[in-house]
Amino acid sequence: MSIKHANPSEVIHLQPLGSEIGSTKTSTLFKTEVMEAIRLVLPAGKQIAEHKAPGEITVFCLEGRVKFTSQGEAKELLAGDLLYLTAAAPHAVEAVDDSTVLVTILLKGSVNRTGD
Repeated sequence: MSIKHANPSEVIHLQPLGSEIGSTKTSTLFKTEVMEAIRLVLPAGKQIAEHKAPGEITVFCLEGRVKFTSQGEAKELLAGDLLYLTAAAPHAVEAVDDSTVLVTILLKGSVNRTGD
């Protein structure tokens, strides 16, 4: 079964899931050669062990509360908070409450710079 990604110009609804968090799965919203966007669904207590993303990332907390650990420091993200990390920065995530976050990843080697 293939995963349906959003098409260019398609509206993606990211309103809080509320009581539907338990029945909703993490999904890739879209993926191109240069970036990927993922809605990560994290029930309270869910942990993602330390890992690295291939490129720069942003993590935007849509709802709930997550503990995000990077560079040996834990930070809490609440709904409306945004975090940025450089490429390959080790990080771990733990959901304190039922939460959803929007993760965007700039895929490594995908940036075209003029004049280089």
